Amino acid sequence: MKYTLTYILLLIGTIACAQNKPQEVPASVMQNVYDQVKTPYKYGLVVVPSDEARKMDCPSVFRRNDKWYMTYIVFDGRGYETWLSGSDDLLHWKTMGRLMSFSDTTDWDNNQKAGYIALQDPQWGGSYEWQPYEGKYWMSYIGGSNRGYEQGLLSIGTAYTKKNPAKAHEWQRLPKPVLMATDADVRWWENNTLYKSTVLWDKTSSIGYPFIMYYNAKGDSLKPKRGKERIGMAVSDDMVHWKRYEKEPVLNHHAGITGDPWIQRMNDVWVMFYFGAFWKDHPGAFNRFACSYDLVHWTDWTGDDLIRSSEPFDDLFAHKSSVVFYKGVVYHFYCAVNKADQRGIAVATSVDKGKSEVQFVPSVKK
Repeated sequence: MKYTLTYILLLIGTIACAQNKPQEVPASVMQNVYDQVKTPYKYGLVVVPSDEARKMDCPSVFRRNDKWYMTYIVFDGRGYETWLSGSDDLLHWKTMGRLMSFSDTTDWDNNQKAGYIALQDPQWGGSYEWQPYEGKYWMSYIGGSNRGYEQGLLSIGTAYTKKNPAKAHEWQRLPKPVLMATDADVRWWENNTLYKSTVLWDKTSSIGYPFIMYYNAKGDSLKPKRGKERIGMAVSDDMVHWKRYEKEPVLNHHAGITGDPWIQRMNDVWVMFYFGAFWKDHPGAFNRFACSYDLVHWTDWTGDDLIRSSEPFDDLFAHKSSVVFYKGVVYHFYCAVNKADQRGIAVATSVDKGKSEVQFVPSVKK
């Protein structure tokens, strides 16, 4: 009985400690995270379009069987498709093919399928494997039926495959969106358009659900079309049915864009890499981070950008993160946009790896 009571008291103490984690991450911890993740050396472009009409965006890097892979999206004038590339060393990449293609149907997503890997091992310096759930690999994606660059009603869909995710093949998709800007329970900050999402598998269900989706959306309580982009949350028990979590966004800069979250875990701290754009007194587009102990309350880094424009290949925008830590080196992949509006995937590193020989095709634009 004595030992049982001791165990109960210890359990209560553990639960109390978990519930009483501070909402604010101390400045010293934030500085330590920055020191670990900063990548001052720009290696350069690693994946670029074959012609100027196409634009690449939103890298998502994962590992499988001692090889690296990257999903990314390609815009060709009609809309977004999702593609796959592979690499042996994180620096040299080879295009492998499509994962989600246009469909000449009446489907809700026939002209837009911009996918992002879900349920990746989030451990900093971990396996970076794409984890299966119920025998399936999962992606969340932006879907829509309008042609053009992010035109019309864009919603969040879910795709899956039972096949090897490191092989280029068409993924299956749920027949309807899982979140829409027209849903009855839509919040004030997301009532116009939904954008990129990332889905975390929290195997402890620390907030009551195993699957947590962070996504950016645009909206406003009075004039939705004039709204800014902010990052908020949704949760699920099964990866199919999703519900919104809390009323307010978790990251909000009240101007421009706050978007494209990418989650990693460093010991007891969660790190959300994200990009900002067109903030007051902060021009351009750039990558930053925020930290959390509980996945709900996030402390924003107030120091230097992680990635910002500095080279001819990214002198317009340098944004949208996919970050891995492997064998003592941080690789920060991002979307690089030059002043000719050519878009490709670049990488910066924590250790000098030299310079890439990959370049955009010569631009015909003035």
